[in-house]
Amino acid sequence: MSGPRKTTRKKKDPNAPKRSLSAYMFFANEQRDIVRAENPGIGFGQIGKILGEKWKALDAEGKIPYDNKAEADKKRYEAEKAAYQQKQQAA
Repeated sequence: MSGPRKTTRKKKDPNAPKRSLSAYMFFANEQRDIVRAENPGIGFGQIGKILGEKWKALDAEGKIPYDNKAEADKKRYEAEKAAYQQKQQAA
């Protein structure tokens, strides 16, 4: 029996556009420091757990600003991706 196979992954182009963030990620980035301040000495995993609970507890109206940011970031990503792909085809 042979060992696990090693697959080589294609290197990510550092010039490629960054993926868009989800509404939850905008929420988490905004709330992370607040959670840390409320819970000094808390671990990384616990921060994520608290953020997840806060996100689930947030009503649809409270999520609207984050959904709007996510939608705008998605449009930015799609525009940058299209420009990047055109540039790749031209090269």
